[in-house]
Amino acid sequence: VTFGELSLPPLLMYAATVLWVIGYDTIYAHQDREDDALVGVRSTARLFGSRTKPALIVLYGGMLGLMVLAFYSADAHILSYVGLVFTALHLGNQIRVLNIDDQDQCLRLFRSNSIIGGVIFACLSFAVPGSHL
Repeated sequence: VTFGELSLPPLLMYAATVLWVIGYDTIYAHQDREDDALVGVRSTARLFGSRTKPALIVLYGGMLGLMVLAFYSADAHILSYVGLVFTALHLGNQIRVLNIDDQDQCLRLFRSNSIIGGVIFACLSFAVPGSHL
């Protein structure tokens, strides 16, 4: 499926990436939410507040769903999906352990998302059209 010059897989990946960035940036923003409140910054950390974990479930779940659709629509190799399982486990653990009042932990969890970028890149290296097992 194409939309003008764009095909569906990159559009799905772009949308997935937007959800992922909003998710991990929300974790990062919890470090500064008190300062943000003082100066009037409208962050997702302030928006979600104590509902951050359910919001992350929606954001990260949407990200994973869109990535599965992108991989499928690109006819990705079955091994590409293994990395998405790792990604789901990693992001699920972030949500499980997240303490929005622990600034040091928020920074560590935010930084751990660089692992996800590498995993997704590795998954895509298996995304050879027509190579389903």
